[in-house]
Amino acid sequence: MDKKLTVTLEGDRSIILRRAFNAPRELVFDAWTKPEHLAQWYGMRGSSLVVCEVDLCPGGSWRYVIRERDGQDYGFGGRYLEVLRPERIKHTYVFDPYPNDEAIVTAEFTEVDGGTLVTETTVHATPEGRGGHIASGFEVGAGESLARLEELLERHLEQQRA
Repeated sequence: MDKKLTVTLEGDRSIILRRAFNAPRELVFDAWTKPEHLAQWYGMRGSSLVVCEVDLCPGGSWRYVIRERDGQDYGFGGRYLEVLRPERIKHTYVFDPYPNDEAIVTAEFTEVDGGTLVTETTVHATPEGRGGHIASGFEVGAGESLARLEELLERHLEQQRA
């Protein structure tokens, strides 16, 4: 299974990320949604997730704040629109510095060859919103964060086998 992150731009408002994991879909879904797991992988190496609030149900909210190595905090959050465990999550996404640029994010978890393919589609309200997202360098951060998720999943599977 190819575990390389792919990024596709669709139309003038959408960004699609795809990444495969050699782990069962239920485990990937839990790691994606439970604060005790998120704290171990979400963000780039050297950063920490200092706020991780998850009310995983339709209408529930979520809030993350990442503290980077330089001490700078970056906050974002939203509300859940759909939660279908372990297949799909749909939620709003707002990055604190841009409160008027709400995006809709759909994460789909598909079983493939004994592993899980995650497809995350972000649809911005405007082309400018997507442009800002792209300009932020998100691809590097997402790649590193998802590599950390793979490491967490591997550790979990090793513990299960032991």
